[in-house]
Amino acid sequence: MDDDEAVTRALAGDLDAYEVLVTRYSAVAHRTASLLGAGDEAEDVVQEAFVKAFRHLGGFRRGSSFRPWLLRIVANETHDLTRSRGRRSDLTVRLSGVREPYGPDDPEGAAVDADGKARLLAAVRALPEREREVVVCRYFLQLSEAETAEVLGVRLGTVKSRTFRALRRLREEVGDEHL
Repeated sequence: MDDDEAVTRALAGDLDAYEVLVTRYSAVAHRTASLLGAGDEAEDVVQEAFVKAFRHLGGFRRGSSFRPWLLRIVANETHDLTRSRGRRSDLTVRLSGVREPYGPDDPEGAAVDADGKARLLAAVRALPEREREVVVCRYFLQLSEAETAEVLGVRLGTVKSRTFRALRRLREEVGDEHL
């Protein structure tokens, strides 16, 4: 069942159809919430986002992509959470399934690579919130510029300018070799 069919059926009261959407997008919703700062509360953010998405499903623009629409709700919920906490949360990144360029006989390579990743993540955490959100969407969640604009509720040009500024700051902080 594709997203359009699932949305149509969910609007008609088919909860199993909505569960298909929840199952399909839970992982990316959790990653989004975590990377945008929800931390340990990512599960709560995602649950609330799916409840809000269901309540507002009638406002979903047919023919649009469900994923960025949902991720915008997740981003808004995460933003509300971090704002209500009154502090910025740490980003948590789980690198799974990534093959390292060094072998078991290259502990120096492993140490250098781990240090580079740690420096990059620290630099991303230090970015201003608006730039960090764009970097998370574009590079950690691998959203297109258009999807990022939709998720963050900004214009495409804003995504481009924030990305440019963020990458410039990151290059200054960690250099090109880690980007």
